[in-house]
Amino acid sequence: MDSRAAAAEGMRSAIEYWSQFVARSISHRLDTEKFENYVRLVHDQHPLPPALVADFFLRPQPSNDNSLDPRIPPYLQVLTRLGYVDAPSILKALYKYSSLHAYAQQPNANEGKDKEKENEKSDDKEKDEKKQKITRWKSSYWAEEVLFYGITKSVVEGKAIRDSKTALEMTRIISKLMVLFTTAFAADMIEQLHTTQVRDEMESSRAALVALLLRMCENDILVGAVSKPIAKDVRKEMSAGLASFVPTLQLVPQITDKLEQFRTEILASSDPADKKKQATNAAMDELLDSAVGLDNFVVADIPISNTRTGLYIYLNAALIARPLLDDHALFSYMSNKYQGDIQSSAIDLILASFDILANAVFRNEGQKDAHLLRSFLINKVPILLYQLLPPGFPGTSAEFCITEALSHVDTSLFPTASLMFDESRNNNPYTESVREEFCAACVLHGLVQREHVERILGEISLSYEPSLQKHSKDKLVQDCLSDTEKIQGLVRELDKMDGNVGAVCQALVEVLRQSCHNKETMSLKVLCSQLAAKPQSLDVILLFEKLPNILEPLCQLLDNWRYEDDQEEYQPVYEEFGAVLLLVLAFTYRYNLNAVEIGIASPDSWVARIIGRGHIGRQCNELTQRENDHLNGWIHGLFDTEAGGLGDELMSSCPPQEFYLVVAPLFQSIVVAYTHGYLNDESLKGGIECEYHCQLDDFILTRQTLWIPSYCHLLFRRFDSWQTISGSTKKNKSPLSRFCNSSSSQVPFRGKQAQCFHP
Repeated sequence: MDSRAAAAEGMRSAIEYWSQFVARSISHRLDTEKFENYVRLVHDQHPLPPALVADFFLRPQPSNDNSLDPRIPPYLQVLTRLGYVDAPSILKALYKYSSLHAYAQQPNANEGKDKEKENEKSDDKEKDEKKQKITRWKSSYWAEEVLFYGITKSVVEGKAIRDSKTALEMTRIISKLMVLFTTAFAADMIEQLHTTQVRDEMESSRAALVALLLRMCENDILVGAVSKPIAKDVRKEMSAGLASFVPTLQLVPQITDKLEQFRTEILASSDPADKKKQATNAAMDELLDSAVGLDNFVVADIPISNTRTGLYIYLNAALIARPLLDDHALFSYMSNKYQGDIQSSAIDLILASFDILANAVFRNEGQKDAHLLRSFLINKVPILLYQLLPPGFPGTSAEFCITEALSHVDTSLFPTASLMFDESRNNNPYTESVREEFCAACVLHGLVQREHVERILGEISLSYEPSLQKHSKDKLVQDCLSDTEKIQGLVRELDKMDGNVGAVCQALVEVLRQSCHNKETMSLKVLCSQLAAKPQSLDVILLFEKLPNILEPLCQLLDNWRYEDDQEEYQPVYEEFGAVLLLVLAFTYRYNLNAVEIGIASPDSWVARIIGRGHIGRQCNELTQRENDHLNGWIHGLFDTEAGGLGDELMSSCPPQEFYLVVAPLFQSIVVAYTHGYLNDESLKGGIECEYHCQLDDFILTRQTLWIPSYCHLLFRRFDSWQTISGSTKKNKSPLSRFCNSSSSQVPFRGKQAQCFHP
């Protein structure tokens, strides 16, 4: 008796000491190093089993029962490393003090007598704990998530499960945790007990439990342990837990299939077949087949209810970044989705188009995307409706579909004319007048009668222009080819929201094609310059035309560009070539295109080479002799006042295609020369002003589109590949003379690289 009393007294003192130690460690915020030193001493003087140690650290403290202290997980890592706690002890404490019990107890109170009998069979320790009304955490989800993942890592590393006993202990407690999560989530679904934040935290904790469960199912020691005959009760608990837990998961099929396979193949195959149960099931199946006739039941097809969500996703994906809207592909998608229901497809097309613009405004992306999306709604959708429901089409009329769709459009976001004058509203410029402009475009295409617009809108339309007429593509093309001054006005019409933009885009592309075919480079220069100056206009054009139709003629023209035999002036040639190339580069850099996407098939294409390596700086030994000659000529033309500047002689010897391949090396040479003192500020300024005095506006702008990427490429080059300048320069020579006539030891390049700067 004395020994028992002494042991009990020692246990009480150890528990009290550990309790004080945990409280002081938390209050003093001990770092892990100090904690490790102290806990060694405490455990040596007052050793306790892992279950009690883990319980002390994971139970709510008198001063805090809201959530676990953030210092506890690092402390548990130290304790695990020292062997004072293990995975089963941590899982038991997590289960004991989990916040999920607060929700899981509610349905348990209404269970029948069978459940009460099972509770009576539980051990005395669990009865005592229930009677004592254990204080549990109010929010333990984040701690459970962290510790579940930590134990998962230990399982993967082979530290958590070292023998069969540990494996069975972990299996038993994991089974209880699965039942706990299942019951808590079921209670939430029925009574909506949790807020969105709490529900998200619970789902994160459950996801961590799933990760641990998957790793345990793959552990060889655990699989071997649960397959033994003595683990029959553990297998039963695990199988029941998985059967209720897995259906509540919304995971990828691979995960749920793996858990279900573990339950049905490993757990179920370990139990001997119950012949009596098999006989009963066979008799029941025979009775059902003979009496009910299950094979004779006819299951009616459930009608598929179409929504505009799929169409919204399709259109949003087609319009994001580079517009890739193909009319035939869209109609095929709508035909498959709506199974020939043209009325529903037309209504959903209108509503989905309004939804795309509304969501862009909600995401504060109006400044970037609203112009394109608004143009799609007003200029493109009426054309699509005209193809779906042409005037005179028997059956459903376009006017009915438009009226039905606009009745579901939110007027708080797309206000009517009267609401736009309401000073109490904060109207958005991207959604104002959209309803009226859409109706006006539908009137233009003959989908709606003019006198019915007020009835559709519910009030008088203020934005309708009676003088507005539908454009003809052929007439616009003839006007532009006969008078190039009309091209600028036509480009400006790309910004309009009147329903005529489709014809304008098709006319501009046709003008491009015919000008390229006839080599009308003057009109091409005007058109390409105007389009390149308005990047948003490129998005609008792609709503109505495919990219290869635009760029293929331009690339063929650039690749086949030649000087005429009787060519007298070369500066206009550079300007015209630069304007066309500028438009190609505008498309390329705006949509991150490569040569194949543009439609260039030949690897010898000049445009492909300019796009692929026109921005890459190359050393002189990487250039051909012809490129070195061009580079030398341009250096003298820009910076040697005695050489005559950028004259026809220089341009005639260097075709524009070849020039754009030496732009990056030229830029690199200028930067290096200025950095090392071969060019001073005046020389650099004079060379740049020389270009502007020659009025090569498009040529300069096109070159800058290659210089900027070239500069970025140059910044990332290894500067240690440049040889340090040595020696001294003669004072009686100009900077350009020193730059061009330096010996190889004075130029910041190696060997033959210096030769390109000799006159």
